[in-house]
Amino acid sequence: MKITLNGIEHEAKPAWAVLDLVREELGDEAPKGVAVALNGEVVRRTEWPSVKLTQGDVIEIVRAKQGG
Repeated sequence: MKITLNGIEHEAKPAWAVLDLVREELGDEAPKGVAVALNGEVVRRTEWPSVKLTQGDVIEIVRAKQGG
């Protein structure tokens, strides 16, 4: 299924939840310092496992970085 991830068209597996996408993209089983927006709405971390992606979703994944 096609979604838009951080402004780029992306192929996601059907039945994926937000958590699956975050893990796949960041290569981290327990990512920290990460925020996710789905179709313009922030998704709370506690909801990542239960919020399923659908065709055409627009997702932004933002990861905090230390430094200056």
